[in-house]
Amino acid sequence: QVQLVESGGGLVQPGGSLRLSCAASGSIRSINAMGWYRQAPGKQRELVAVITIGGNTNYADSVKGRFTISRDNAKNTVYLQMNSLKPEDTAVYYCNMNLMSWGSISSKAYWGQGTQVTVSS
Repeated sequence: QVQLVESGGGLVQPGGSLRLSCAASGSIRSINAMGWYRQAPGKQRELVAVITIGGNTNYADSVKGRFTISRDNAKNTVYLQMNSLKPEDTAVYYCNMNLMSWGSISSKAYWGQGTQVTVSS
């Protein structure tokens, strides 16, 4: 059984910062890519940032230069540092990990439960 638990969401004023964390636990053999997605009300879920096992990163154009994704492989954790937040960043943020659990023959995508980020004055 694998679980992804997110933390760090909340209410912040425009221009402020938040740091999201997502820790995976359970019967984990290896983790490949880790990423963050978000879904605003009435919109489809979209990719925010992804980081590969080798540390290569990719960002949505809307967050480039403001958000930074990082990972701690020893802790099975992915982070999202969000700076210069804007009202349009308001959404539920979900972490995603492509990982292989012990006893599986292939990797699988797992999702966190989501954490609300609200940017408002």
